[in-house]
Amino acid sequence: MDVIRRTFLAALAATGIVLASGVLSTGAWAASPDNTLILETSKGKVTIELRPDLAPKHVAQIKTLVGKHFYDGIIFHRVIEGFMAQTGDPTGTGMGGSDLPDIPAEFSKAHFGRGAVGMARSQDPNSANSQFFIMFDDGGFLDGQYTVWGQVTDGMDVVDKINRGEPPADPDKIVKARLASNPN
Repeated sequence: MDVIRRTFLAALAATGIVLASGVLSTGAWAASPDNTLILETSKGKVTIELRPDLAPKHVAQIKTLVGKHFYDGIIFHRVIEGFMAQTGDPTGTGMGGSDLPDIPAEFSKAHFGRGAVGMARSQDPNSANSQFFIMFDDGGFLDGQYTVWGQVTDGMDVVDKINRGEPPADPDKIVKARLASNPN
């Protein structure tokens, strides 16, 4: 089993290196369907480009959870105006996670600007698991302290419509989360 795991992780790392070279002349990240996450929310569709070049372990965890349909039906439990919308907790309380192990921090120089997608964690930098957030606005104060693993490329107007609150009185949810390469 350990050999399979090492082979899988090596393949992910190689994919990240190949994809990292796929930068368009405009400077935009060229995401493949395997690195494009589509969230069908109660407000509409959000497309996120995954960034294995920045956070290969986080992207692998997100892909695994998406493949298990973990995010389907999970609410946005913490939505703060001018800051971010957080989801990924099956309990809806902000205290839950998946049955997968926590992920070690993969901090980078990536900026938490509008549309950046980062992994939520506790005080322990190595405690990220399944919860993530999408930035409404600039959050440079998070740079280097949280892991950026994606960027919204389409649907920020949808993210802007997510009901606010901690928790919201009428929370929106992820109806379905899929990779573009596997829409089922």
